[in-house]
Formats: sequence, C-alpha cells, structure tokens
Amino acid sequence: KLITLGFKIVFISGTSESQRDVRVANLNRAGYYKWEKLILKEEADRGTTAQVYKTKKRTAVEAAGYRILGNMGDQWSDITGTHVGNRTFKLPNPMFYIS
Repeated sequence: KLITLGFKIVFISGTSESQRDVRVANLNRAGYYKWEKLILKEEADRGTTAQVYKTKKRTAVEAAGYRILGNMGDQWSDITGTHVGNRTFKLPNPMFYIS
C-alpha cells in the first residue's frame, strides 16, 4: 500500500552483501517484491557496530535526496542513532538481540 501512495521503500540490513540472493528470497517469502533499494553490509563496513553501520547508511540515503518518514526494525540499533526519520517503530523479536 505504501508504494501505491508514492513511498519509496529502502531496506538497510546488516546482512552481508555476499548473501544478497538469500535476503531477497527471504523478503519475497515475507511478501515484499518491490523496493527502491536494498542496502547490505559491504566488506568496508565489517567491524562496525550495528548502530554505527545503520546510521551511516541512513545518512547516505538522506544525502541521496530521500526523506526518511518511517523507520522500523526489530533491533534497537535499527531505530537509534541519527537520521532515524520522523517516526520509528520497534518490532518485537524474542529470538535474539544485537547489542
């Protein structure tokens, strides 16, 4: 529905770029087939914390001319730091926590 309203969907994941095909398959299985960008962790980002990595990528998204209106994730690192957008939504995840 967001796409039909003109929103551009950008996914930022801590998944390694080498796992792109697996991540795309997972997104498809979850019902996601269209998005503007799928940003995955490159070798240069290795060793950075999740919060630093996500903040860096959100900053780059805004520098490319996008406005982040909504930001959601199952880890606090997804929605903390800077450039988090107008609204943040923390999804529950009882399986694991990234510190």
